[in-house]
Amino acid sequence: MKLQFCGGARTVTGSQHLLMVNDKRILLECGLFQGRRADTYERNLNFCFDPATIDAMILSHAHIDHSGNIPNFVKHGFTGSIYATAATVDLCQIMLRDSAYLQERDVEWANKIRRKRGEDLVEPLYSIEDAEKAMTQFVGMQYNRPYEICEGVEMMFRDAGHILGSAGVLLNLNENGRTFRLGFTGDIGRTEVPIIRDPDVLRDVDALIMESTYGNRLHSPREDVEEELASTIRDVAKGGGKVIIPAFAVGRTQVIVYMLHKLFDQNRIPDMPIFVDSPLATAATQVFRSHPECFDRETYRVFLDGKDDPFGFDRLKYVGSVEDSKKLNDLKYPHIIISASGMAEGGRIVHHLRNNIGNSRAMVLFVGYAAEHTLARRIMDGHSPVKIFGEEFDVRCQIKRMDAFSGHADRNELLEYISYASPEKLKHIFLVHGEEEQALPLRDAIKEKGFKRVDYPAPREIFEL
Repeated sequence: MKLQFCGGARTVTGSQHLLMVNDKRILLECGLFQGRRADTYERNLNFCFDPATIDAMILSHAHIDHSGNIPNFVKHGFTGSIYATAATVDLCQIMLRDSAYLQERDVEWANKIRRKRGEDLVEPLYSIEDAEKAMTQFVGMQYNRPYEICEGVEMMFRDAGHILGSAGVLLNLNENGRTFRLGFTGDIGRTEVPIIRDPDVLRDVDALIMESTYGNRLHSPREDVEEELASTIRDVAKGGGKVIIPAFAVGRTQVIVYMLHKLFDQNRIPDMPIFVDSPLATAATQVFRSHPECFDRETYRVFLDGKDDPFGFDRLKYVGSVEDSKKLNDLKYPHIIISASGMAEGGRIVHHLRNNIGNSRAMVLFVGYAAEHTLARRIMDGHSPVKIFGEEFDVRCQIKRMDAFSGHADRNELLEYISYASPEKLKHIFLVHGEEEQALPLRDAIKEKGFKRVDYPAPREIFEL
């Protein structure tokens, strides 16, 4: 049994982990790498394996850094099944098409500038047709149901509590009479967050592939987040400005809408319009409505009672057309815009940033993680000017970051997750999906708990299980 870390190693994007057992090759995840645009195309185009040689693929959840390169994977020869939860399949139906559409639109926009400069034109990584073809290979599964995906490999999904349909993966492996239990956490969610259930810890495993996004960081206390959000919105509205929130279309957007609904009902924020300007977020919210089996008790009761829609209220408008999106630029009164994507590397949020980043009365409110070299990260880190669509803009708007909305477990929550395991049973831990300053301190803290082998794999590194 071997394990190779092909993506999401020493970075938080482009997750790809290759398991080799019984002469079979199983890929865990196939995400898009996001970062410097000059680097991303080549990294996403080329795999460290031949896709045609992969027998099966397992997907933990629908976020693009975990699923976004699947159409390219299929395009280059993968013909096997892609196993995911039913909710993840439904989300990928819209997310992969949207990813292809955004690539086509962004390339079209970038090529206009390239033509003016006499530069070579670029092509999208994959097309909408490629995304649609890839979806025919998905197999939807339920939580807590074992399934043999190939000889000697039995798989089961556990609720990861990260986004709708997210899963940790338990793999019972049998090779030449030897049994081995491998766990893959996917992205670990947080306890007591709105809408979805708490994470279901993977137990009794011999080895664990574990995310480490916030391995050296603590989130703000949850009890403070509602008032901090409300007071922020009140202050910006008082100054006649707007609040622009880059947010992942799946998960983060629905939580923000849920909380704004609550604050509005409690008269804690002004009577101001709220726009969700993301066709993907709009479609994803419909998927949320169709999968109440993934909700926590409170949200499930709301849907069962039928008295209210957690994802819709009087002051909220879901923006559909490009023309309606452009009209938001002309609004002179206070309002809130929630738009994808969270890392600001594509989608309508890039246009909103372009049009408002020089407006001192506007605030850009970041509510999640952004990888190194993404536009969102550069703005968070105080860079000015920043490049948007190849042009430089001075950052004059207000910048605020609220990490309490994160869908990722923080350092204490990750350490609590691992505390359910025994060092005598769990012999090997692999830390992935984390930058060095987050993963290495987490590695040291896990070792202090008695776990002897905790590795931080390098890209393409191979381990024997």
